[in-house]
Amino acid sequence: MSNEDVADSNAKPAQPSGEAPAVNILAQYVKDLSFENPKAPASLRPQENSPRLNINVNVNANPASETDFEVVLSMDATAELNEETVFAIELVYAGVFKVQNVPKEHLHPFVLIECPRLLFPFARQIMADATRHGGFPPLLIDPIDFAALYRQNIQARTAEKDPATLN
Repeated sequence: MSNEDVADSNAKPAQPSGEAPAVNILAQYVKDLSFENPKAPASLRPQENSPRLNINVNVNANPASETDFEVVLSMDATAELNEETVFAIELVYAGVFKVQNVPKEHLHPFVLIECPRLLFPFARQIMADATRHGGFPPLLIDPIDFAALYRQNIQARTAEKDPATLN
């Protein structure tokens, strides 16, 4: 091994010239919350079967300035038993984020993946508390892969624009 090889192996890795990407939560808040228990008190009695649960999640973002974005996490869940609604809950939870040092080409996925990932634990807790206060066991939503959700939404938009891609 030559001295040049040793010098190269001891060299520090090149550092990127810019600053590291950063995200700060400036605010987070409930925009809308609705819980319905249409069959109470009958729905609170023990049942032979478990209700069928349908959960939907959606993410949107609105720029407030060049670096600030309002990210909106919409979640709804409906429990049905024998074709009747046992409970329905809708939550629109949002946050204002300051995003810095993210290259423009990566800004869209960054805002729609990382920001909802930060909001999710709070929204999940609100959903769990609301169902518990409604007389049911807390609804504990499994963690969400926001990167997969982002890819799925991009593919759906691409298919809408070009129906020939479905063939």
